Amino acid sequence: MNRRLLQFLQAQNITQAQFADTLSVARGSVSHILSGRNKPGYEFLESLALHYPALSMDWILTGKGSMFKGQSTDENDPAALSDSLFLPAQPLGIKKIMVFFDDNTFKEFLAAE
Repeated sequence: MNRRLLQFLQAQNITQAQFADTLSVARGSVSHILSGRNKPGYEFLESLALHYPALSMDWILTGKGSMFKGQSTDENDPAALSDSLFLPAQPLGIKKIMVFFDDNTFKEFLAAE
């Protein structure tokens, strides 16, 4: 579960500290859960479901299905390919996209203003 929580944080582009503050839990608790030292309790999971309603709790708990509710899980479905970008539940204004390559180079794409 800790790996899926880390994936979720990356998909939402939020830090562990921001995540802890949103859920109103101690930052150390989140760190211990994400490292695998501790398992999340009921209150943690309840707060997670409350604050992130688009997140699939089935996916968090079991790894089955998609990260977000309503996403296709069929790998051959074109919609699943766009879902794999882990788009946020609420639309955001994208200003910059950076693509990092294996050779430690990157390409930056800026939105037209």
